[in-house]
Amino acid sequence: MVKLSVAIPLRWVLSIGWTLGASLAVGQPTPPPGIPLPLNDLSAFVSTTPNWQVVSGVRADLNKPNTLTIDKGTGVLVNMPLPANQASKLAGKQTNAVTTMQFGDVDLELDYLLPAKSNSGIYLQGRYEIQLFDSWDVRSPRTADNGSIYERWDDKRPDGQQGYDGHPARQNASRAPGLWQHLKISFQAPRFSTSVAGGVPQKTQNARMVRVELNGVVIHEDVELTGPTRGSLFSDEKPTGPLMLQGDHGAVAFRNIRYINYDKPRPELMNLKYAVYKGKYEKEPEYSRTAPESEGTIDVLSANVSRIPNEFLIRYTGTLRVAEPGEYRFNLGAPGGGGMLKVNNQAVVASGTNMGKVTLAKGDFPFEMFYSKFVDWEKPNLGLAIAGPGIREYLVTDATSGANDEVDPIIIDAPTNTILRSFMDMPGEKNAQGRTLRVVHAISVGSPEQVHYTYDLDKGALVQVWRGAFLDATPMWHDRGDGSSRPMGMVQRMGAPALFLTKLASPQANWVTDTTGSGYRPKGYVLDEADRPTFRYMSYGSSVDDKIRVLANGQGIQREVTITSPASDLYARLATGTTISAAENGMYLVDGQQYLRIDDAAGGKPTIRQGSTGKQELIVPVKGKVVYSVLF
Repeated sequence: MVKLSVAIPLRWVLSIGWTLGASLAVGQPTPPPGIPLPLNDLSAFVSTTPNWQVVSGVRADLNKPNTLTIDKGTGVLVNMPLPANQASKLAGKQTNAVTTMQFGDVDLELDYLLPAKSNSGIYLQGRYEIQLFDSWDVRSPRTADNGSIYERWDDKRPDGQQGYDGHPARQNASRAPGLWQHLKISFQAPRFSTSVAGGVPQKTQNARMVRVELNGVVIHEDVELTGPTRGSLFSDEKPTGPLMLQGDHGAVAFRNIRYINYDKPRPELMNLKYAVYKGKYEKEPEYSRTAPESEGTIDVLSANVSRIPNEFLIRYTGTLRVAEPGEYRFNLGAPGGGGMLKVNNQAVVASGTNMGKVTLAKGDFPFEMFYSKFVDWEKPNLGLAIAGPGIREYLVTDATSGANDEVDPIIIDAPTNTILRSFMDMPGEKNAQGRTLRVVHAISVGSPEQVHYTYDLDKGALVQVWRGAFLDATPMWHDRGDGSSRPMGMVQRMGAPALFLTKLASPQANWVTDTTGSGYRPKGYVLDEADRPTFRYMSYGSSVDDKIRVLANGQGIQREVTITSPASDLYARLATGTTISAAENGMYLVDGQQYLRIDDAAGGKPTIRQGSTGKQELIVPVKGKVVYSVLF
């Protein structure tokens, strides 16, 4: 891996030619996959104690540790600490929530919310814990921090070594307490032999966390679990088990719990044969008119059966045995040319594409595939993956014929205040052509506090803030590059960039989304003694200084915008979101994902209003200065 571990000083600002790169169109969002765990009542759980209840919503105050405020209704599962007199009656009882649902291999997805200083956990099969913890101000996660795989425990080990085999999260991707966080887990259960020794099946393979994402950031990949973690429901290991939500440590809320069980037998490829044809084939040939260069039988699909380095075609035939009826999805990678796949004599993956699906009954079906290689600078490679009902996607090609050599990532760290100028794509936002919006004059500023942001020089807009690692510049610098970089941490996006300041005839007038008529002119930026930029621009004839600084505790950023001789009827738009509501201590809650605190708004009272795009907006009149903080 190529890693730039030394920061790029701000005084050595990097710039690139502002040539537009290609953008891929993004389809409409699809519902989360999986089966929802019903939260209309507590019937999804074996039994629960009074600390667990179903409500419609929860709120937390940053200044009140381990405390939640709840609303009556359904849809949210909440654990509330009991008063001391009630808790004492439950001494020795199981106060965790354990599902009736049992699973082996599973994909689990859910939202959770923790108040300040709270502690909980999610136990896969009731045995293997992903820690939930208020780790808002943590820079280097430990095994007890949010998203980490908790340690195992053995009292017989020496003092200080009883805890072992814990796995800290790769980086802190946590949100602030009181904000909803999103967790995705792909879990593989331990494997056991069919034979038994002493009446007990023998474990042949440890459980694994295949992949864990916290708030969109991968924090674990392919982590082996040698046994149950501390505080588990069971001391042994089994092929299946329930989901357990920890309720004996602190307040926590869960919603949108969905799961996919992978408990069905995989299809089998049988009686595989191959035939290699020499030549440049850009479409499937008539095999009866062409003699193969070589042919034979194979145990697994492979591109290595051809000794010809380029301009060849391999035809594979055999039988696909299906034990579980349903819809099957196929993903074919055929670099350096192309491929085609047929099942039951019908095209599933057409030539020139790489994905397809087909509905199959239980039984044996004819299987046919070809791989044509004619691009000389590509290595011969072949990858075919299958997924189906209750079957996690898996490869049916050999290990040496997967994707081409991976690109070593080019990572930009920020051990000091650091700046990088690049294109920045905005997932979820569209341009006029329906493609992913690209900010073409973006400046990303990184900090040693591991809180970073991106600024749009075209509009004087704060584009996004994030916590964790700084930037992946691989797409910018690898090969010819496309000029873009990507945040590596937990990102809080601010919506499509628009003018921060605009004139409004009334508080209900439409917000101006571009610079037309505003006299907007960027004036660059100046650096302070710590190499932190203050951006400058002209707007409506006024000079504007826009200073963004990381809060001392690393819990967010503060923005101070100063306007010299401000125009009349000038407003600042501080936030946009689907829902914006007033919260405790004079703060505002935006989409349950960020807090906004107004530190100085001498111009007048903030207003929450419905914007022209259908989203809510938080605006405030400006007389000369506005200061606010974003906590996330």
